[in-house]
Amino acid sequence: MSITLTPIDSVDNISKEDFVNNYLNPRKPLIIRKATESWPALQKWTFEYLKEVVGDKTVPLYNSSKADPSKAINASATEMKFGDYIDLIQKQPTDLRIFLFDPIKHAPKLLEDYRSPSDLMGGFLDKYPNMFFGGAGSVTFLHYDIDLAHIFHTHFNGRKHVMLFDQKWTERLYCIPFATYALEDYDIENPDFTKFPALDGIEGQEAILEHGDTLFMPTGYWHWMKYLTGSFSISLRAWDKSWAIKAKSLYNLTVQRKFDNLMKARFKKDYMDWKESLAIKRANNALVSGKP
Repeated sequence: MSITLTPIDSVDNISKEDFVNNYLNPRKPLIIRKATESWPALQKWTFEYLKEVVGDKTVPLYNSSKADPSKAINASATEMKFGDYIDLIQKQPTDLRIFLFDPIKHAPKLLEDYRSPSDLMGGFLDKYPNMFFGGAGSVTFLHYDIDLAHIFHTHFNGRKHVMLFDQKWTERLYCIPFATYALEDYDIENPDFTKFPALDGIEGQEAILEHGDTLFMPTGYWHWMKYLTGSFSISLRAWDKSWAIKAKSLYNLTVQRKFDNLMKARFKKDYMDWKESLAIKRANNALVSGKP
């Protein structure tokens, strides 16, 4: 019993034609090792530099604990001064991560240090792209992005283990209904196939990201990430051309999210227990029927 993981394709550089034909249109992941060669950030973005330009802002921190059903999905576990957190992840392992805090808003000069890969595609969304920080051993739980954007995820100052899964495996991954994340009761690195039999036979891809590597994650790809060393990343997001995907993104961000938050607020643990049992039922049904 196992999950089959194959290496994510990797190139040093790629032409627009090759990227569009072989990765963007077929929605296939890719690592571009030298996409950041022209970025000032490649040498400039050290931990000390970020501490200097971002300052001593208080930041929300997230851990690996299972989500509290009475709280919003993005509720933080604690908070800390940004500089103190950067010191922490350089000194020791920790499961604490920075998520949904954007240093670039507090230090607009960082905008000068990176380049959107507009030579490969258009449709980039964010004036202030998201940045993510993690200590050694911290894990980003298995999920896909609710807005269904394409993601160019570039890593800095360390190493990160990444697993990716196509949308076709959604039910077999025990996707929580009315959400874009998986049941948090299993460890995707070492799953218990007796308790979670639908995971047996799933196929995915994996890689270790190094300093300066850029991972292209197509719209809707499930991803799990583990910081092997204290380090950080930046994600640049771009729309898919499909109007159907844009419509689904809008639905996710408005109707689905509002409904889910309303039900959690009203029914709390009962609602979450029902969702988890339905995720298990759907996964088992998908396994029996031979999906995908």
